[in-house]
Amino acid sequence: MLSSTHLILIPSYNSGTKVIETVRNALAVWQPVWVVIDGSTDGTAEALQTIAIDHAALKVFTLQRNQGKGAAVMHGLREAAAAGYTHALTMDADGQHPAGKIPEFMAMSIANPDAVVLGKPVFDASAPAIRVGGRKISNWWANLETLGAGIGDSLFGFRVYPIKPLYRIMHSIRWMRRFDFDPEAAVRLCWYGVRPINLPAPVRYFGPEEGGVSHFNYLRDNTLLTWMHMRLVSGFLLRLPVLLWRRSRKPAK
Repeated sequence: MLSSTHLILIPSYNSGTKVIETVRNALAVWQPVWVVIDGSTDGTAEALQTIAIDHAALKVFTLQRNQGKGAAVMHGLREAAAAGYTHALTMDADGQHPAGKIPEFMAMSIANPDAVVLGKPVFDASAPAIRVGGRKISNWWANLETLGAGIGDSLFGFRVYPIKPLYRIMHSIRWMRRFDFDPEAAVRLCWYGVRPINLPAPVRYFGPEEGGVSHFNYLRDNTLLTWMHMRLVSGFLLRLPVLLWRRSRKPAK
C-alpha cells in the first residue's frame, strides 16, 4: 500500500545484508520506506541506493558519522515532516521485527491518529533470557514514570509514532539520541498526553550464522538506561501533580 501520511522509517548502522532483506520485506507490504544510514561502513548505503534507483518508494539518507539510533530517527522525522508525512513506523534493520505486521499497525494508527502504537514483543526460543528478563526492569520503571499510562513494552522499537509531538519533544532536549531513544520516547510521549496503544508482535533474534548483527553492549547500554531512568524519575516527580490530575479525569472502565 502506498501512503501519503504514514511511512516506514528504518535507522541502520552496519546491519549487513539483513537491512536489505528488511527493506525488501517492508516494501512488499507498505510504501514508502525510508532508511537512515547512520555512518555505516559496511557498504549497505551503496547497496540500498542501488535498489532505490528502481524503487521510487525507497529513499535512503546517509549520515556521514555514527550518531546513534535516536539521532538517525530524528533526522528521518525531520525530513518526513518536511515532506508532509504525519506518522512514522520505526523498525530495526536487523530483521527482528515482523514486516507482516506493518499493515495492522498502520491501520491502528490511521484509526487512532493521536495515539502512539507500541509493539509488545512475543518472544520465541531465540530470545536471550538475559535480554527478556532485563527489559522487565525497564518496563517497570517506565510505567512508574508515567503513573501506569499503559506502556506495554518500553524497549521494543517496532512502533508507529505521530511525528509532530515526537519531533517537538526531541528538538527540545539533548537526550534520546542513542540506545535510550525507545524507552524515553514512550515515556515522554505519555507525559505529552499521547495515548499508547499496545499490539502484540513476534520478534526473532538471529545468530551470527544467520546474518544477525547486534551492537548491544550490556555494560555501556545498561549504564545509559540507568542514567536515563534517573533523569525520567526526576521529571516524573516534577510532573506528578499533572499526571495525577490527568489520571483522575480518566473515565472509569
